[in-house]
Amino acid sequence: MNTNDQSVSNDAHLKSNMRKVSLTALAGASIEWYDFFLYATAAALVFPAAFFPESTPTMGLILSFGTFAFGFIARPVGGILFGHFGDRVGRKKTLVIALMLMGVASTLIGLLPTYATIGIAAPILLSVLRFAQGLAIGGQWGGAMLLVTESAPDDKRGYYGAFAQAGAPVGVILANLAFIIISVSVSEEFFQAWGWRIPFLSSVILIGISMYVQLNLEDTDAFKELESLKKERFDDSSDTPMPARRSPVLEAIVKYPKRITLAAAAFLSVQVNFYILIGFIIAYGSDPDGGGMTRDTILWAVLVGSAIQIPAQFWASSYSDRHGRRGIFMLGAALTGVAAFALFPLVDTGNFWLSALGISAGLSALGMMYGPQAAFFTELFSTEVRYSGASLGYQLGAIVGGAFAPTIATILWAEYSIIWVSVYMALASVASIIAVAMLTETYKTSLSDDV
Repeated sequence: MNTNDQSVSNDAHLKSNMRKVSLTALAGASIEWYDFFLYATAAALVFPAAFFPESTPTMGLILSFGTFAFGFIARPVGGILFGHFGDRVGRKKTLVIALMLMGVASTLIGLLPTYATIGIAAPILLSVLRFAQGLAIGGQWGGAMLLVTESAPDDKRGYYGAFAQAGAPVGVILANLAFIIISVSVSEEFFQAWGWRIPFLSSVILIGISMYVQLNLEDTDAFKELESLKKERFDDSSDTPMPARRSPVLEAIVKYPKRITLAAAAFLSVQVNFYILIGFIIAYGSDPDGGGMTRDTILWAVLVGSAIQIPAQFWASSYSDRHGRRGIFMLGAALTGVAAFALFPLVDTGNFWLSALGISAGLSALGMMYGPQAAFFTELFSTEVRYSGASLGYQLGAIVGGAFAPTIATILWAEYSIIWVSVYMALASVASIIAVAMLTETYKTSLSDDV
C-alpha cells in the first residue's frame, strides 16, 4: 500500500471512529439530560401537588423548584468526585458509572410514593434522588465532552464537541415529548397519579447505553498518551517508586484558580437563561396570570425552541473552529440578554407561535455559547487535570447560575413584576461577557501541550 492509500485509509478510520464516538456521546448525553430535565418539567407541573399538597400553589411551586435545586448543589460534588477518577483512571470508566447512576436514580423517582402515601418521607426521598441525579450529571458532562473533544482533529474540536453539547436540547425535546404523549394518552387524574411516572421509568435505557460505552469505546488518545508518559518516566522495573500524586481536583485548583473561576462566570448566562427558558417558562406560560396557555401548548413551544437550538449550536461550534471561541460566545451572551426582554411579552399574548418565537430566540442565542463551550473548556486545561478543571468550571457555574434560577424567577414574578425576571436574565449575560473577555483565546491550542 502506497503512502497516499495509507493516508486515505487512516482518514477513513478516523472519520469512522469519530462518528461512533460522537454519536455515542450524543446518545448518552441526550438520555442523561432527558432524565435531568424530566425533573424540571415534573417540578413545574406535578411535584407541587404530589409532594407538597399542604402548601399554597405558589409556595408548592417554590418548594418543588427548591428540590430541583438539590441537583445543582450535587453537581460540583459530582464534578469533583468524577473529575478525580476521570483524570486518574480514564474518561470512559467514569462516564459509564455516571450513566448508570443517573439511570438508577431516575427510575427510582418513577417508583417513589407521594406525600399522600408516606408523608414527609416522600419529599425527603425525592430530594435524595435528585441529589443523586446531580452527582451523575456532574460526572457525565466531563466524561462525554472529553471523550469527544480529546478524540477529535484539532481543527474540528468545536464541531465534534457540539455533539456532546447537543444532548441538552435533545434531552429537553425528549422530556417534553414524553410528557406530551403521556398527557394526551391518559386522563388528567391518571396523569397526576401514575402517568407522570412512565417517562422516569424509561430511564432504564441508560443502563444499556452505559454497557455499550464500556464494551465498544476506547479511552481518548490524550489520556492514553498521558498514561504512557507516566510509565516512561517511572518504569515498573525501576527501583524508584512512583511518587504519590496530589488529587487532580486540588492540582487543578492550585494550577488554574483564575481559569476555573472565569469559566464558571462565563457559564452563568447559559444556566440562568436556560432553566428559565425550559423550566420556569412552563409554569409561567400555563398560569392564568401568565400566558394562560394549556400545559401541552407551552410544552410544544419549548420543544420547538429546543429543536432550533440544535442547529444554532452546531453552526456556532463550527464557526468557533475557524474564528475562535470567545467572539461567538460573547455575541451569544449579548443576544441572550436582549432576547430576555422580548420573551415574556410574547408569551403573555397566549399565542403559541409568538411564544415559540420568544423561547426560540433565547435558546438559539444561548446555543451560540453552549455549542462551542465543550471545546473552549477543554482547551483551558492541561491533560492531567482537564476532567477536573473543566468539570469544576462547568458545575460551579451551574450551581450559581442554574440551581436557583427557577426559584428566583418565581419569587421575582410573585413579589415584584415579570420584567425583573428579564433584568435578572440580562445581568447574567453581562457577567458572562465580562468573564469571557478576561479569558484568552484557545482555539489554536494543542491538547498535548501544557496550557
